[in-house]
Order: sequence, then C-alpha cells, then structure tokens
Amino acid sequence: MRFFAFLLGCVLLGIALSAAQSGQNNSTPGAQPQEQPTAAPSETKTSQPSIAGAQPQTAERPKEEKQKIQEQTTGTSNDRLFWTLPNFLTVRSQNIPPLSTGTKFKVVARGTFDPVEYGYIAFLAGISQAADSEPGYGQGAAGYGKRYGAAFADNAIENFMTGAILPSLLKQDPRFYQSGRGGFGRRVEYAISRIFITRSDAGHTQFNFSEVVGSAISAGISTYSYHPSGDRTVGNAMSVWGTQVGWDTVTIVVKEFWPDIHRKLTKKHDKVGAMPPPTTAPADPLKR
Repeated sequence: MRFFAFLLGCVLLGIALSAAQSGQNNSTPGAQPQEQPTAAPSETKTSQPSIAGAQPQTAERPKEEKQKIQEQTTGTSNDRLFWTLPNFLTVRSQNIPPLSTGTKFKVVARGTFDPVEYGYIAFLAGISQAADSEPGYGQGAAGYGKRYGAAFADNAIENFMTGAILPSLLKQDPRFYQSGRGGFGRRVEYAISRIFITRSDAGHTQFNFSEVVGSAISAGISTYSYHPSGDRTVGNAMSVWGTQVGWDTVTIVVKEFWPDIHRKLTKKHDKVGAMPPPTTAPADPLKR
C-alpha cells in the first residue's frame, strides 16, 4: 500500500519539479525579451487590453493577504496542494505565533479526516487490491475493506504521531516553512533537509525527532497490530518506516514548489481565457 502511495508521490513530484524548473528557466536574468516595435500614435489605444491582462494579479493579492492574516492569527494555513490535498501545516511567513498543543491536534485532525482524504485512500486501496499486495487480506469486498481500513489507520497514526503527539511532548514545531529563495537545487536541498531539521516551539533549530522517530513508532504500531500476521517482521517494519520517510520527503519538496506551480498553472489558465487585443479597427464595409 505504502509503496503505491510513494510511487504516486514520485509521479506528482516529477510533474511539480518539471513545472517549477521550467518556470524558473523562463525567468532567468539572461533571457532578454524581444524588442517590440514602437506603436504609432494612432495605435496607442490598443494599450488598454494590457491593463485588463493585469487584473488576475490584482485579484490574487487579496488571497495572499488573506492567507497572511490566517497565518499571523492562527499559525496555520487553509492551503491545499493541487487545490485538493490538505496542506494546513505549510506556511510562508517566518515570524508567526507558536502552536499550542490543542492547535497541533486540531489541525492534524482537520487534515486527516478531510473529505478528500477518504477518496484518496480509497484510490490507493483499489490499487493495492488490484496488485494483491499483502495477500493475507484476501480479495473481494472483504479484502478491499481490510486494505482500506489499514491504509486509513496507517495514515492517521503517522499524521498524529509526527504532527501532534511527539511535537507536543518534545515541544517541536510540526509546520513546514517554505523558503522560496535561492536556485532550484538549493530549494530542493532545503526542503529535504526539513525531514531531519525542524524548529522548537521557541524557534530554535533542532533535530526532527518528531518526523524520524514518530514515523518509526507509527510503522511499528501498524506492522505489529492490524496488518497480516505474515507481514509482522522487523524487516517489514523497517521497510514501512523507510517508505513513510520517503513519502514525506517527496511531499515536502512538492510543498516547497507549490506556490510556483500554482502561479504557473494560474497564468496558463489566464492566457487561455484571455481575448487577444485588436490590432486594427474593423473595416467599414460602406467605404470604398
């Protein structure tokens, strides 16, 4: 199950990094725009469509301000990856209030039991059923139900262990702070490093025990409790742990570049929907 989730994450990561890197290449300092011919005095009125083209940027500004207010007030966000998957513990602001223990549990519960998660896990369980992973579950409706329940439990246990329980006990900050600075490789390096480095509630840099140890504990709980007896081995628990950390690494890199991907996809949508500006006035059919 986790293997297919990790594989799907790798596909999303490839798409995300490709979009982000192409956007960065298009904005490199070396690329000079082609010189446009100077418009004649009679054609100066055609500059009006360019003002209309700037409207999507001004329309996005209230959303960014609203997100900033949300982060400054609650310390969390209302963001969603690809407009669907909960991304409530990812923030852009650096100086925001710390999360209380109650808030950590609330935001993790909000993301874990989000309606989108039920459909996402149902999809993963279907793939696992088709591949007959963990044969001890069997096939048919009963086998699918067991796989769905196990996948949902795996996701919930890891989310709470790495995002609420250990962060509360160790007083660590479970949020991911987007960098948005530096080149493509540097930002990838920063995102991956957040698996092992995090902040304390007081803002100090610490080893990310919540992620590394929390995912190990959740892997042990799931392996030795409700998974098939044939899979209850140390080797399988280690494999589950590695897959969870790998999946979290893929996800956190996508989170780093999501604002760039969002802008790129929104810009493409605006270009498709925009009407081309008229170049000349329509001909008068009565004039000869």
